[in-house]
Amino acid sequence: MTFPRCVLSWGPVGSARFLLLGRLVSQLPWRGSRWFSTYDVVVVGGGIVGLASARQLILRHPALRFAVLEKEKEIALHQSGHNSGVIHSGIYYTPGSLKARLCVRGAALIYEYCDQKGIPYKQCGKLIVAVKQPEIPRLQALYERGLQNNVPGLRLIGAKDIKEKEPYCRGVMALESPYTGIVNYKQVAQSYKDDFCDAGGSVLTDFEVTDIKMVNESPAGSVQGIEYPVAIKNNKGEEVHCKYVLTCAGLFSDRVSQVSGCSAEPRIVPFRGDYLVLKPEKCYLVKGNIYPVPNPRFPFLGVHFTPRMDGSVWLGPNAILAFKREGYRLCDFNARDFKEAVTYSGLHKLVLKNLSYGMGEMYRAFFLNAQLKELQKFIPELSFNDIARGPSGVRAQALDRDGNLVDDFVFDGGSGDLANCILHVRNAPSPAATSSLAISEMIASEVEERFGL
Repeated sequence: MTFPRCVLSWGPVGSARFLLLGRLVSQLPWRGSRWFSTYDVVVVGGGIVGLASARQLILRHPALRFAVLEKEKEIALHQSGHNSGVIHSGIYYTPGSLKARLCVRGAALIYEYCDQKGIPYKQCGKLIVAVKQPEIPRLQALYERGLQNNVPGLRLIGAKDIKEKEPYCRGVMALESPYTGIVNYKQVAQSYKDDFCDAGGSVLTDFEVTDIKMVNESPAGSVQGIEYPVAIKNNKGEEVHCKYVLTCAGLFSDRVSQVSGCSAEPRIVPFRGDYLVLKPEKCYLVKGNIYPVPNPRFPFLGVHFTPRMDGSVWLGPNAILAFKREGYRLCDFNARDFKEAVTYSGLHKLVLKNLSYGMGEMYRAFFLNAQLKELQKFIPELSFNDIARGPSGVRAQALDRDGNLVDDFVFDGGSGDLANCILHVRNAPSPAATSSLAISEMIASEVEERFGL
């Protein structure tokens, strides 16, 4: 287990920090080879939502002691570090829905935060392009939806204006969203962590939570079992004790919830998205984000063109079942993850409802020419020699037993004594990175209400 950066940093005042560290270590109660420390609130999960929520809570309650537990050796290693990097504007979501409100507010907060912290971003805009006449009514409906969601700067443009914005893109009409941008979300997550640590919080990495339970009795000679009634144990037998727990565990949110006695549903079913990349000499073909008009009959958006902060351009992603929750390669496999997914009735029903779409996604995953044909609908100049296989990400898709994609937040605490001390964020749906600061406000308020902070 590693101590947080904010505890072990060294500098001109190193001797003072060493004394502080000594005091901290001396206060850790020892149980043979195991140790535990105490906090008022512990956040499980060092992804962008967990870190944003921990940051928001400590800023609201600076007198309380907070810690973030992360199973990996570094933060933001999975969904937060394997996404497209797009700052979404909030066009797609049902007007008045929580998702729509959080995305629009979250985008404004992200831009403001990046300006304050000097985090680079590009407000490069997005075109949602109709390449066929039958797509125009859906595009116009999307425009009306975006207006109802108060997305700034939206306008419908014709083929001539498309060429002015994206010289190599072909389309009959497009919805322009100049407010859409790109950023490195791993850098944003690191900044959230720095804010949290600077405010006095602790980030404990390499701490994989395996058990959450109430403390039955206080350790000999102490009252900590009474004052800090929740014990969180990791796979090494180490423990931290706390008063309250918030979990934001992403791809493992269902399993972490079950550890504390909650329901197995909604189940997390992992879907991997594989990207292609434009070869560097062809990146001039794309200036901003180019997206298809979404088809409401299918559960995922479809391939699109995404410029990156490093100057590269990603193409995709597809959406296929991952055989491992953190499996970023086509051949990655985990027996438990695979069994839980393929035996789940909700996945069976989702597959049956979208069989042709799913088969097409699998085919395009193996045969690049098939994916190239989709991309050429927008940029006909693309050739097979212009593309290469790129990175992948795995999406934590919450799914109910009826085969429906869970499209909103799910909070859970279970039942019994532990339910009074724990809040699970079972689902923080896309675009969670864009909405992270707005989501953190909502989660912090929920924590305050439930636990009376």
